[in-house]
Amino acid sequence: MFEVTTLGQPLEVVKTTMAANRKDGMAGAIGKIWSRGGVFGFYQGLIPWAWIEASTKGAVLLFVASEAEYYVRVAGAPNFVAGISGGMVGGLAQAYATMGFCTCMKTVEITKHKIAASGVKPPGTMATFMDIYRREGIRGINRGVNAVAVRQVTNWGSRFGLSRVAETGIRRVTGKEGGEKLAVSEKILASALGGGLSAWNQPIEVIRVEMQSKTVDPNRPKNLTVGKAARYIYANNGMKGLYRGVTPRIGLGVWQTVCMVALGDIAKEAVEKLTGDKVTAKH
Repeated sequence: MFEVTTLGQPLEVVKTTMAANRKDGMAGAIGKIWSRGGVFGFYQGLIPWAWIEASTKGAVLLFVASEAEYYVRVAGAPNFVAGISGGMVGGLAQAYATMGFCTCMKTVEITKHKIAASGVKPPGTMATFMDIYRREGIRGINRGVNAVAVRQVTNWGSRFGLSRVAETGIRRVTGKEGGEKLAVSEKILASALGGGLSAWNQPIEVIRVEMQSKTVDPNRPKNLTVGKAARYIYANNGMKGLYRGVTPRIGLGVWQTVCMVALGDIAKEAVEKLTGDKVTAKH
């Protein structure tokens, strides 16, 4: 909740706006967002969708990832394998449990200004949700969920795995290879590296936004799949279009991973001290 309410949602809005309007650069996207609500435009979709998604990151993703990492490590896997396995399983669980409809509704909120630009007053958040549900059912609400799942698996597998690799490197440099405790600054550095490098899968994010966007385009294929969306984006915007929004995505990845991995580890240590119980996996 802290992550998404601070820098998380503004970076998400910039990233999604750039992914949906692939001919605009960052300056153009920021101008669009500001024009539709000033500072509050950067928090569009925060309540309730981003808050629901953020809550399930803690309740589903982190819980499942911690359990998976623990069992993989008990089986004898090194930190990198345990970290990437935990992140992938946790990301998959969250994607299909709750994240599909959250990202769908956030994208609808963020791209709704295109409807307003045509002179039609866009419906409210819940009215939009119920309209999609009545017309398309659960499948419509979860539009693009497979792309979300691929994104989450690659996202959190990369973030947790690369963060663990960075931690191992920091231990070698600082002489803490015997399992000594890393300083808070060292944990944050490892998480920032893991989060930033995980933006390699930006094409999946652009595909996800296209699948969930409610923009009307007669040239866009009906019933988009991941493959159809990828071909449509590439045909219209080339390889550059598939990486549109990668800069704010790197910033978002760094901030999310610092909050979820480094601050998550710190929070678990605080819980250990408070309860006296040993945490099974550290992230």
